[in-house]
Amino acid sequence: MLKWIPYVMVRIAAFFIAGILLGIYQPDLIAERFIINALIGLLFSYFASYFLLKKSQHLKVITGCIGLIAIFCAGYWNVLYQTESRRPNHLLHVESQIEFYVARIKSVPEEKINSWKMVLEIEEVKTPEGWKPVTGKSLLYFSKKSTWPNLQFEDHVLIKGSPVPLSSPANPGEFDFKRFLSFRNIYHQQFIQSQHIKIIGQSQGNSILYYSNKARVGASNIIKKYIRGPQEQAIALALVIGVTDGLDNELQNAYSASGAMHVLAVSGLHVGIIYWMLLILLKPVSSLSWSRWLIAGVSLICLWAYAFVTGLSPSVLRAVAMFSFIALARPFGRSTNIYNTLAASAFLLLIYNPYLIMSVGFQLSYLAVLGIVYLQRPIYNLWETQSQFLDKVWQITCVSIAAQVATFALGLLYFHQFPLYFLFSNLFVIPGSFLILILGIILLGISFAPPLALMIGWFLEQIIKLLNWGVFLVEDLPMSLINGVHLTTLQCWLLMGMIVSLLCVFEVKKFKFVFLSMALALFFSLLQWQHFFKDVDKKQFLVFNIPGHYAMEWNDQGRSFFFADSALSMDEERIRFHIRPNRIFSGIADVDFSNEKIVESFSGFQLYVKDGMSLLRIDKKKFALPDHIVVDYLVIGNNSVYSLDEIVGKITFKKLILDSSNSVGYVRRLEKQIQSSGIRMYTVANQSAFILTL
Repeated sequence: MLKWIPYVMVRIAAFFIAGILLGIYQPDLIAERFIINALIGLLFSYFASYFLLKKSQHLKVITGCIGLIAIFCAGYWNVLYQTESRRPNHLLHVESQIEFYVARIKSVPEEKINSWKMVLEIEEVKTPEGWKPVTGKSLLYFSKKSTWPNLQFEDHVLIKGSPVPLSSPANPGEFDFKRFLSFRNIYHQQFIQSQHIKIIGQSQGNSILYYSNKARVGASNIIKKYIRGPQEQAIALALVIGVTDGLDNELQNAYSASGAMHVLAVSGLHVGIIYWMLLILLKPVSSLSWSRWLIAGVSLICLWAYAFVTGLSPSVLRAVAMFSFIALARPFGRSTNIYNTLAASAFLLLIYNPYLIMSVGFQLSYLAVLGIVYLQRPIYNLWETQSQFLDKVWQITCVSIAAQVATFALGLLYFHQFPLYFLFSNLFVIPGSFLILILGIILLGISFAPPLALMIGWFLEQIIKLLNWGVFLVEDLPMSLINGVHLTTLQCWLLMGMIVSLLCVFEVKKFKFVFLSMALALFFSLLQWQHFFKDVDKKQFLVFNIPGHYAMEWNDQGRSFFFADSALSMDEERIRFHIRPNRIFSGIADVDFSNEKIVESFSGFQLYVKDGMSLLRIDKKKFALPDHIVVDYLVIGNNSVYSLDEIVGKITFKKLILDSSNSVGYVRRLEKQIQSSGIRMYTVANQSAFILTL
């Protein structure tokens, strides 16, 4: 046990996280009343055993185990307590039709292409039985087609209509937005226009979040004022204050392909730079007797001020919390154990919000820091150079390697890609982001002096242009990115296990870890082969559910034959979100858009024939069908068939499919016609994507 004394917070955080994970995945396994009683009993037993058994080293183990079990129970209970949907007055439990509701805006309105997006905290709802108080959060989308009422954070609003429960993914492999938002206690959404909302109370500005968001908006306006280029402005906003709304697909793809995406999320790297700069600036007073307290106080004020300006985002909070522990330990003359510091910051953040453990940024951030702390120095010691310049280059390289090794498996799991030139790109991206962050903070600080701000803003814009040029250059290099990698959660754990086993070979110098890593690699390979034979080496036909569009695809053993309307074909973002996940899962390496061998176009309809399956799709209201057509499937799109009488008798088919290009009203009308006809029908918009394994 003595070996683990320096890592007491690691043990505490590990058991707390274990309890949280059990609470997230099995919330009904243990009753809330039972877990509270168990927690009280365990705490009483812990303190009793601590005082009664403190003289015996062996019996202290029992006390420690009781304490860790209590922490585990506390993590489980914390999830149940902070899951708002479990409360009896939650919006999910309102059974009557909601006519109006009163809510408060709990986020800064975020501008989208066609709408404004914000988070609401609902306070009251009006049903036929009258008004009643409720709890619950909802997403609100305000259409840009109507007049923007200048909604602000913390405004009190009255809204007509009812929030709609979020739906599950409609296409195979699609990102589960419903589950993602449930980790933020958001379960509903609503799309409205100006006539559906009325401001009944202006923001009072009585919360720290209100002023934090005001500060973030003010900082954002300063950056926009002095940096004019759209891409340069977007990078400055992302790097300095964490506002990522302006990052277009071109920028995100370039930074992702070059392995530089991590600098666009304000996190430990940025807070570490600020803390390092503070230590340098305060070095002249370090010889004074009271300097340690001064440095700690100034560091804490500046770090939390920066977190305040960035809107107190979770990524900044965890980084500031970690460096706050380091800063506080210095005045006491104690060297902080970085593992305990990391564990303590994670523990405090998870007490505040246990669902942070499910955040991709949270996971990647802590893994990256752990990798740098554990691996950077051993890697650095592998090569010594007398050149100061080469030494700096090697230091950055070692940091990049350490972070990439630690986050490699999770990166493949979440992003399905790996940048091959990350070592080269980080040689200029990390110093570049350092300069941009420092100049950005200076720009915010001297904004009261326009001539100086203009000069700093111009210089900052040129640096960002140079950084972007380098990133786009790396993206254009051959084989810059390996993408389309499919990995299951189990395979991710196996991959991390392999990496840890190999590290143990060098740490404890025992050959048994080589066999362990080989066994894990063998199991990983068997799962990959199983996936290939089950999910890749197959033929599949799909009609996707993409509202307002039609998309069909034949997947043939790694090759896709894709059909979609012209607007969707050009919309890379929608294809990436709705269609690409299934392509990755199915191992699609080649997408064929020509498809002359599959489709024949006629007046108002197309005929598709592949792998013994025939399909006819009608997409225009004026169509001329020959008599006695026999197909397996009939697809109707674009509200093209007014009445079934137009096709009955001319087409013989096994099933009718209504794709997602049809309107809601049209689908309802056609469904009524079909009810008494005996026709087998599949409505994509109501049921999710149509999938047929051939």
